[in-house]
Amino acid sequence: MKNFFQKKGFGVVVFALLLTAAVSILTSVFPMDPVRDLLGIITSPVRALTTGVAGWGAEVWNYAAEHERLQDRVEELEREVAYMQEENREARAALEENERLRELLELREKRKDFVFESAAVTGRTANSWSATITLSKGSLHGVEAGDCVINETGALVGVIREVGTNWSSVTTLLDPDISMGAIVFRTGEDGIVEGELSLMSQQRCRLSYLNSQSALVSGDEVLTSGLGGVYPSGLVVGYVETVHATPSGVEQYAVLIPAADLPALEQVFVIKEFDIVE
Repeated sequence: MKNFFQKKGFGVVVFALLLTAAVSILTSVFPMDPVRDLLGIITSPVRALTTGVAGWGAEVWNYAAEHERLQDRVEELEREVAYMQEENREARAALEENERLRELLELREKRKDFVFESAAVTGRTANSWSATITLSKGSLHGVEAGDCVINETGALVGVIREVGTNWSSVTTLLDPDISMGAIVFRTGEDGIVEGELSLMSQQRCRLSYLNSQSALVSGDEVLTSGLGGVYPSGLVVGYVETVHATPSGVEQYAVLIPAADLPALEQVFVIKEFDIVE
């Protein structure tokens, strides 16, 4: 609209002004009333057109100016919204970090024998045959192969498999290579926590070697047993989802939902030292 006025409207206004000037000159040359009257009749529409075009041009110009001002304001508001969203993300991240630290403090109070090393999750491997994560800490920080890895609530994530100077990899509960003694909190039944290929894509693992008369039910909490002193006892592994009989019928096994939200992990804690329970 603004471009149209600049290209077309300006020429119309100039033409109308020139025509009005020409009529003024003619009326001065022909001062007779009949001629003046005739020219007045002829130029009256022209004067009206000139006034209308000038008014229209002013409106168009004002509209264009207002549109530009509003566009600038919209862009300014968009920048403000983006800034507020960034602040909100930072605040949410700070709250989540505070929550992790609070829960870790509670865990420290419960397990004073644990010596932790905090580490960030820097990578993940999840394919059809393994499920591992990579951490930002390694031998330089006292991390060793075989150390247990937990989240801030004390839920088991997995076991350190390989260690570099400033990195380490963790075999998670979902990985088929995992094997760890466990105990059902409610019933006291023993079993072995294992990863299984068929369950890995479902974010599930397995509690094997249960008695055929096992009384497990959905929701039962499963903990590390600590037998043998290789791993700490009392770490929450997960919760029973379903219980099944093996093909032979001699044993049962349970499908477990890990207590740790493995796909969402951003920070974990490596247990470097703990008291061995005999």
